[in-house]
Amino acid sequence: MKVFECPNCESPVFFENTICKNCNTALGYNPYFDAFEIPNNNQSNFSKLCTNEAWGVCNWLVDANQNKEFCLACSLNRTVPDRTSNENFEKWKRLEIAKHRLIYQLLKLRLPIVSKLKKSEGIVFDFLSENNDKNVLTGHAEGVVTIILSEADSVHREQLRKQMNEPYRTLLGHFRHEVGHYYWELLFDDSNIESFRQMFGDERMNYGDALETHYKNGAPENWNQNFISEYASSHAWEDWAETWAHYLHIMDTLETAHSFGMVFQPEKQAVKKLVVTSSLNPYATEDFNVIFEASMALTCAANSLNRSMGLPDIYPFVVPNKVVEKLTYIHNLLNNSSLVIQ
Repeated sequence: MKVFECPNCESPVFFENTICKNCNTALGYNPYFDAFEIPNNNQSNFSKLCTNEAWGVCNWLVDANQNKEFCLACSLNRTVPDRTSNENFEKWKRLEIAKHRLIYQLLKLRLPIVSKLKKSEGIVFDFLSENNDKNVLTGHAEGVVTIILSEADSVHREQLRKQMNEPYRTLLGHFRHEVGHYYWELLFDDSNIESFRQMFGDERMNYGDALETHYKNGAPENWNQNFISEYASSHAWEDWAETWAHYLHIMDTLETAHSFGMVFQPEKQAVKKLVVTSSLNPYATEDFNVIFEASMALTCAANSLNRSMGLPDIYPFVVPNKVVEKLTYIHNLLNNSSLVIQ
């Protein structure tokens, strides 16, 4: 994600900011112009803050002329926690931070974002508590993305990460994975489904049986030669969603590095083999191989920095050639897509 500018003093502004730390000007993010603006400014139609700003969970602007209550991101909510519960309310805030970052990136990728409350083929989010239904699970079904509130509890999430033998588990990662299932339904039809099957496998395999087999027997021995994660080996749909999530990881982290103007100028020849000279803007780059090389240079440096602080790798994955092919497939698919929701 890029670093923004204050419209009043041109100081740096970050995505979740509500005021400029330099000049104390109140700010709101305009998702349609990808910039921060000053609320209640008559010079722009986007002068009204989202209603959820009052709860401290949103800093996006809406078009005052359209008399909208919620911004683009918040209009996708179907179920949110009871605000009178302090514990659930704090979890909802963390969920909204991740979801707003997701929507920002979907806009960057020029993907259609429409609420299922308005169009049947759209998408909505349900943030549910396990206290109400022990069977509720994080997942996606027919445009409904469900995220259980306990995922916003870092301790609980870490316990699940270890239990599921996952190297990485975050709220943003969940959003990216589940929304991948949603866009799969929009991106594929009879004209291109065979290319999907050649790359990811046959999605017609019984999904329930495949997951049951995976949880019973685990991933195949050579899974790391063909998949980004063990879970990706369970079914073609999960391979797509896991790879899709990693594609979004790569694109967002590289845009962040590009926004900061990060460059690599190593002196030693051994290090020069690991890095490229600069971090490019991935959304303006057609060749995914160039994106991938820059991303691996970035994550190699970031992982090494984390290890210097005694922290886990921020990107604890080894990406085999087969997964690079899948990532390239997704990149080319999105670049050539004219996907819209009427």
